[in-house]
Amino acid sequence: MKITKSLIKNIDKLHTTEMGIERIKRNCQIETDDVVQWSRVQILDKNAKIERIGKNWYIFTGHYKITVNAYSYTIITAHRVEA
Repeated sequence: MKITKSLIKNIDKLHTTEMGIERIKRNCQIETDDVVQWSRVQILDKNAKIERIGKNWYIFTGHYKITVNAYSYTIITAHRVEA
């Protein structure tokens, strides 16, 4: 629970790279240019399940799995998953 609160508390630090933006848009089949905001909405969803394994957080919400580096708050990737 403390780990989840740490991610939520630092949600404003969330960011990604230019390559990350393209990768997330392609993998998740989304058209928004603001993938960071899209990711924030997914992470803050009341049904999101967040777990930390090693250096990364894994967020499972709806039809997506988002991977965030726990130290830098960089969104590494996101993928569509079958529900």
